Amino acid sequence: MKTFSAKPADIEKKWIIIDAEGVVLGRLASIVAMRLRGKHKPSFTPHMDMGDNVIVINADKIQLTGKKRGDKKYYWHTGFPGGIKDRTAGQILEGAHPERVVTLAVKRMLPGNRLSRQQMTNLRVYAGSEHPHEAQAPEVLDVKSMNSKNTRS
Repeated sequence: MKTFSAKPADIEKKWIIIDAEGVVLGRLASIVAMRLRGKHKPSFTPHMDMGDNVIVINADKIQLTGKKRGDKKYYWHTGFPGGIKDRTAGQILEGAHPERVVTLAVKRMLPGNRLSRQQMTNLRVYAGSEHPHEAQAPEVLDVKSMNSKNTRS
């Protein structure tokens, strides 16, 4: 019995579309991260980019459990002394770029290496329900029906 290792010719990428309306952020991010890495495939090879191209729509209608909308903070530093700044998840979701919450959640669930940065280029997140990827004929992945805990009323 030999260990299977995928070659670039063996990799078959699909396009998947996920509607994030009413879905809990962490549960959505873990499913998207698994799809980006390709861990859902039986031919998964850790050192190859085997994952699918994932489109997430309605990122502005994502749900957060508990008091995370007001308490969860995203920090960055300006580079100047005393230049640490923060915004709450609610402020980002109501701001100009609400898709950044989903993108950061997925990015932080991937390993921090060159391969995961390459895999992040296969993720497209849109705040509304419109996306320019109709020509790729993406398959719909219904995250809400996977588990009853994935949604929050």
